Amino acid sequence: MDEIIQQVAGKAGISPDQARKAVESVAEFLKAKFPAFAAQIDSAVQGGGNPLAGLGDKLGGVFGS
Repeated sequence: MDEIIQQVAGKAGISPDQARKAVESVAEFLKAKFPAFAAQIDSAVQGGGNPLAGLGDKLGGVFGS
C-alpha cells in the first residue's frame, strides 16, 4: 500500500496521511460498487499478488456467461 500512497501523495501534492485516506476511500467506493472484485481491489491496493487473478471468471459471472 505504501507504493500507491507515495504516488498519490507526490502527484497530488498532499501528505502521506491524506493520500492514505484518499486511497482507502477510493478502494471502499470501488468495493461497494463492484463487490465481486473486492479481493482484487484489496490485492491491488496492498500491492500483493496478481490483482487480475480470476478476473475472467468474475467478469463471466457479471455478464451471465
